[in-house]
Amino acid sequence: MNDPKGRTALVTGASSGLGAEFARQLAALGYSLALVARRLDRLEQLAADLRDRHGVRAEALQADLTEPHAPLRIADRVSELGMTIDYLVNNAGSAGPDLLEDRDWQQQAAFFQLMMTSMAHMCHLFAPGMRERGFGRILNVASVAGRIARAGDLNYGPSKAYVVALSEALHLTLRRHGVHACALCPGFTHTEFHAVADMLEMKAQLPAFVWYDVQVVVREGLAAVERGKCVYTSGRLYRWVDPLLQSVWIRPLARRLSGSR
Repeated sequence: MNDPKGRTALVTGASSGLGAEFARQLAALGYSLALVARRLDRLEQLAADLRDRHGVRAEALQADLTEPHAPLRIADRVSELGMTIDYLVNNAGSAGPDLLEDRDWQQQAAFFQLMMTSMAHMCHLFAPGMRERGFGRILNVASVAGRIARAGDLNYGPSKAYVVALSEALHLTLRRHGVHACALCPGFTHTEFHAVADMLEMKAQLPAFVWYDVQVVVREGLAAVERGKCVYTSGRLYRWVDPLLQSVWIRPLARRLSGSR
């Protein structure tokens, strides 16, 4: 059984949404925290709240994971603070540009860095230590969008498909060393994500039953990685739909229907 006492969790994208909720729930379990995001003011407020409420150590680390050297700077800062990372939550992300319509390649490259390269880099930096110590948890936030190809989704879904594949391979490689790796695949979740991505109109058009609260998604994700699940779809609705989308009969039909629009 995992005893959080004396252990530290690092959460990226921790200033809001799923990341902030991961921080709250991990703090409630007793983990010390290294909180990473671009918005330092929000991070510092969250860290102070968690210290006051749960009596845990919580450090705010400002970093922009679209920058190639950010993961190494995070690792260096964690070392300076004397923290050993036992639990890694790779949550930072964005909706991203349109691969065909947005013609600034630097914008595309920054998205790939944030969504895939930085996540692999964080695992590269912290997973070996977990393996050597015989304990670790790696929770990579993917998406239901990474489980099925859709016409027009040329960046977000494919980047999340990589997260799923990486997490499965990490799980197979590390599980005999006491390290659990899991790709958490939420569906539509109530966060700031859709406002930042200018998707509020789309959100308003969808029925309420497809939306889940961050508390549910995070609670299910933490439980899934603890049970050793390598891929976990959050939300009862999405857990019902996902096997259908993955079936050898439905998947080709879903592709045809998506491509016909």
